[in-house]
Amino acid sequence: MATDILKIDIDGPIATLTMNRPGKRNAMCEELLVALDGFFSAPPKDVRVVILTGIEGHYCSGLDLSEHVHRSAEENLYHSRHWHTVMDKIQFGGLAVVSAMFGAVIGGGLELAASTHVRIAEASTIFQLPEGRRGIFVGGGATARVGRLLGADRMTEMMLTGRKYSADEGLALGLAHYSVGDGEAMAVAQSLAGKIARNAPLSNYLMIQSIARINDMSQADGLFTESLAAALSQTTPDAEEGLRAFLEKRAPKFR
Repeated sequence: MATDILKIDIDGPIATLTMNRPGKRNAMCEELLVALDGFFSAPPKDVRVVILTGIEGHYCSGLDLSEHVHRSAEENLYHSRHWHTVMDKIQFGGLAVVSAMFGAVIGGGLELAASTHVRIAEASTIFQLPEGRRGIFVGGGATARVGRLLGADRMTEMMLTGRKYSADEGLALGLAHYSVGDGEAMAVAQSLAGKIARNAPLSNYLMIQSIARINDMSQADGLFTESLAAALSQTTPDAEEGLRAFLEKRAPKFR
């Protein structure tokens, strides 16, 4: 499944995907988007957690504008919808996805990061949505994902001004969950991925599938959905093992 543009390394239940566009700050072209689509559409059977990162000091600098300018309005509509499909697969495909970020996390790169579940930012990280300064509008899901992280008001200001946020500012705003020193993101990502991979599979799946959706529901609907997820999780062999392990004061051994 690996390609020159998307390097894939699998170590047990953890897959590391490295976006590989040297000299382009890992800007998202059609080939890279298709490669991500291919992996998340049919991930290896035993993989539970994915680490997503880039090369040469950058995570992803967004949409490759050299491709964008050659598309018609109709083609751009379909391209935007393809982005939405791929980002949905990343967010709701069932695998926990950890972003190890540094350098440019800009435009579509921020849209991509916002579709992942755990985000680690090195000190060099820059968050930006510059589309408004280039005469265009976001099309990869920022209004639905980044807007929810920041709030509509702050995202509007961010786009109007082209404002950049640092790793620590991104941490305070919710764009990142961890702010670490340069060169430290992958080690932290691997440690966190290991912890996540040791969780009960159904518990991980329910967290990935339910929490974001419940946030979109009315309170009454969300609480009922929470009860369904709780009931489902608590009747599994893994739940029994988790309770036994707690009572026996040992680490659980899930499937």
